[in-house]
Amino acid sequence: MERNWAGNHEYAGARLERPASLDELAEVVGVAPRVRAIGSRHSFTDIVDSDVLVSLEALPPVFELDAVTRTVTIGGGARYGEVSQALHDQGWALANLASLPHISVAGAVATGTHGSGDTNASLATAVAGLALVDGSGAARSVRRGDPDHDGTVVGLGALGIVTTLTLDVEPAYDVRQDVWTDLPYAAVADHFDEITSSGYSVSLFTDFSGAGFAQAWVKSRAVEAPAEFFGARAATKQLHPDIGVVAEGVTQQGGIVGPWLERLPHFRLEFTPSHGAELQGEYLVPRARALDALDAFRSLRPRFEGLLRVSELRTVAADDLWLSSAYGTDVVGFHLTWVQDEEAVYAVLPDLEAALLPLGARPHWGKCFAATAADLEPLYPRLRDFRALRERVDPDRTFGNAFLDRVIGG
Repeated sequence: MERNWAGNHEYAGARLERPASLDELAEVVGVAPRVRAIGSRHSFTDIVDSDVLVSLEALPPVFELDAVTRTVTIGGGARYGEVSQALHDQGWALANLASLPHISVAGAVATGTHGSGDTNASLATAVAGLALVDGSGAARSVRRGDPDHDGTVVGLGALGIVTTLTLDVEPAYDVRQDVWTDLPYAAVADHFDEITSSGYSVSLFTDFSGAGFAQAWVKSRAVEAPAEFFGARAATKQLHPDIGVVAEGVTQQGGIVGPWLERLPHFRLEFTPSHGAELQGEYLVPRARALDALDAFRSLRPRFEGLLRVSELRTVAADDLWLSSAYGTDVVGFHLTWVQDEEAVYAVLPDLEAALLPLGARPHWGKCFAATAADLEPLYPRLRDFRALRERVDPDRTFGNAFLDRVIGG
């Protein structure tokens, strides 16, 4: 049976289809009772499950760069690593990347996945347009400025199978990555805005024990690193964010300037990303409540002792995409790398969410969380609009599944 990247979830689909053309894809979708697209399998739940799973990897590749509009159109099965390299080879770049270059663009966009940076919004905000196959097998397209665009981009796979995406691009640029260790909690509490704005992309790593953050990764657009960093110490070697793990797979640190695609991700494309045998969760908290959320995690740490490998804090700029975790507000993401013990992890999630959801925290759609539609509706002002859009474009729930029933409802 097919499993996700982490190995914790076995997909329920009775069969996996790999259409080699758009006509074949339309035929599969048109006759399947329920169907979902499967990408790089980096989600940790049943978000993809369906009667029929469809991989787009066998479709002809698409890469259409338009220097005039500063966009690139790519296929629905493309992954960030390959798209980034193709862009860089022609002197172009994406504004931001997630920590893993191995993930599919369509899957990352559909779940509101993000990188980091005070001025960097989620990866989905780069989408200028997309094409989908609807439940009847017919083609449909949406572009930025269309009434349905903001509701469709972060669509959880509920509105159709994405066959192409058009992304904003910019001229290629260089980035340096500097790592600092032992950043005190007090410094973060007193200088949070200064710390997160100290680079183009900033990540803070902790397990909520001790007196501070074990590491701070600062990615800058080829500028000099500060001589001091809020009481932290400059790292003297390559470091993995999970203390004690071999660092050969992480991107170049030490302030050595290099291409954007080799610095913005945390992990190198040619290596197996992170651990694999793990679970992941994330809660994105309105920036104004970030320190309250940090206090909540620290107070709850005894509850998840032995379960949390490491947590990463990243900032994300606000956007207008209806189901984005950053809809309408700047947020701070508390990413959680758990050990692979589903029963134990899901046992602590209700306690975490009881503390975080009242702060306005929204869970990452592709990672582990316990909240249901009733819990999430107050957090997403456009959730009812999304339900109405779904009813209009997929009335037969061809792309529905138990996950959507649980978290979207309607």
